[in-house]
Amino acid sequence: MRKNLRTFPLLILAVGSPALCQTPAPPNAPPSQTITITLPDAVARAEKYGTQIQAADIVARLAHEDKVQARAATLPSLSMMNQFIYTEGNGTPSGVFVANDGVHVYNEQAVVHEELLSFLRRGEIRVATAAEAVARAKVDVATRGLKVTVVQDYFGIAAAQRQAANTNRALNDARQFLDITQKQEQGGEAAHSDVIKAQLQVEQRQRDLQDAGLAILKAKVALSVLIFPTLQLNYSIVDDASQLGALPPMPEAAAQASATSPDLRAANKSVVQARQSVGVAKYGYLPSLGLDLFYGINANQFAARTGYPTQATGRGTLPNYLVPFRQNLGYSAQATLTIPVWNWGSVHSKVKQASQRERQAELDLMNTRRQLNANVTSAYQEAEVARSQVASLRTSTGLADDSLRLTLLRYKAGEATALEVVDAQATANLARNAYDNGLVRYRIALLTLQTLTGNF
Repeated sequence: MRKNLRTFPLLILAVGSPALCQTPAPPNAPPSQTITITLPDAVARAEKYGTQIQAADIVARLAHEDKVQARAATLPSLSMMNQFIYTEGNGTPSGVFVANDGVHVYNEQAVVHEELLSFLRRGEIRVATAAEAVARAKVDVATRGLKVTVVQDYFGIAAAQRQAANTNRALNDARQFLDITQKQEQGGEAAHSDVIKAQLQVEQRQRDLQDAGLAILKAKVALSVLIFPTLQLNYSIVDDASQLGALPPMPEAAAQASATSPDLRAANKSVVQARQSVGVAKYGYLPSLGLDLFYGINANQFAARTGYPTQATGRGTLPNYLVPFRQNLGYSAQATLTIPVWNWGSVHSKVKQASQRERQAELDLMNTRRQLNANVTSAYQEAEVARSQVASLRTSTGLADDSLRLTLLRYKAGEATALEVVDAQATANLARNAYDNGLVRYRIALLTLQTLTGNF
């Protein structure tokens, strides 16, 4: 029985080992090299492979193309009209339909069109520019959100590894106590119930070590999907949770957050966009002035010049006499002034709708500013409390270790029970985990605050 107890923990330790919590390599495959990832490396990889950022960037690119199209809409356009009209003949040059110039009509013309007042109406371009700025700001929003997620997953691995190390230490303490109880039972100085308590403690720590190995595996999977193009577990991180950074003053942190917040920038640009949209909606009250220039052929023959005698007019209702030739290639121009008179209130409705959207954008800006202040305050308080507890947790860890050592000595001297030793071991393990969790908590809170202030 004693041999099995000594062998079983080693098997559990091997199964719960973080090194073995990885995807097994195929037979005869060369061993892959473990990649060491630092926090800046993880963030850079996440920005490269993060689908959230890529999706936001696509939206920004689409907004940029909208701005290009809005600017192009203010410039003259050139198009080619190619048309052939056949009209049923009726014995006259114009055919059945009086509106046509002949049985055969050819239209081959280049058309230049320009809305002259568009040079004064720049609202569409301003709206598109503001929309692009909003989309670009949302790329930064997605980037910051991804950074926070990477930080949490990165230090989630660190916390899981620290807990596994503490559990392994607790398992060694449990084995040491089991060895002491077995020796004292052989010497008649301890009851068999003490050995049973020690055995139960060893088995519990073995299960805890298995759970710790599983926690490491899950944490690495969570980070892997963010920093690798495919799932990869053969990597390690640099645990720098013990390097506590300085906490800036609260007013300074709040000022930096307001100055660098992409959420606030996006909300501000949304207000600008909505305000410009009101002006664009009011364009419906104004007239439009269009200029069209036509150059090409509009004739009964598909030719720049008719080289044989032809009818002068081509219309049966006019005097029909012949001319030596006809010049078909030429130009014409037209100007069109369109004045809105009545549209059943649709333009007024569009203006009211744009005004309501402007009001909504202003409310969103106000809420964004409030939420930013709340997030900065919450993150700052979280970091401040976590930092203040680190020293206390460190002291508690030392006291718990001293208590375990003294209780074990008292047990050897017959002055303490096995239950007291088991309780001291559990207390020491909880204190170690609490201290490591406190370090990780402060690092996550500090980096979250630095993300909000634009310093990370």
